[in-house]
Amino acid sequence: MSQRLLFPDSDAAADALTFAGRTARIGDDGVRLQAANGTLAMTSAPLAPRGLFDATPTVLALRALPVDPELVCDLVVDPSLLTRAEDDPRAVVLPDVAISPAWAGISPPRSGWEPDPGIAASVLASRAQYGIAAVAEAMPADPGEDVVRTVRASVWGAPDDALGGLPLGVAFAAFALGFIAGEEEAAVRRAAAWTRVSLHRGHVLVRGPVRSGLTAVRETGPSI
Repeated sequence: MSQRLLFPDSDAAADALTFAGRTARIGDDGVRLQAANGTLAMTSAPLAPRGLFDATPTVLALRALPVDPELVCDLVVDPSLLTRAEDDPRAVVLPDVAISPAWAGISPPRSGWEPDPGIAASVLASRAQYGIAAVAEAMPADPGEDVVRTVRASVWGAPDDALGGLPLGVAFAAFALGFIAGEEEAAVRRAAAWTRVSLHRGHVLVRGPVRSGLTAVRETGPSI
């Protein structure tokens, strides 16, 4: 029998599958499943750099759900391969093979978060809609994968004044993963290079862009 996640009820199982489905639809090839002490943290990466010189920021989306308190796991799977168990509506069947995307090796801090001014959910929604339109307008006909990534990185990776300088991709992640619902103020906290935007339905975490390359050469004069 395939391994499975057991939730306390069918609604929680459906919630997990909804998050996985949304992750798959935005083109993310992995969802990380971390379970301990009765909580399952599902993490995906709506945006992540590929390659040393890719300046795309790392934008993670996290949804926490109740799960079997005896379950302990940490693995990444293809979100499109998670399925509801036919014999138990509370169970989600895992694929037979795990995957190893580069972003899964990055872990945000667990402590040291300091509060920042919040962001209205309506602002996140409007900026996400703006970005979606900007990507559509900039996309040429019949683009290849490299062109798609370049266009998405240029739009979603740009700092946005309405988001307090955070990348526009933060709004995209909150919108695309279904975290925006009704009127609320998203709490914003920062720790080191990371920022966390928290809504009732989930969290968006962003790091970057990561600077790469050589540092500037400092001019020196003759010794005296």
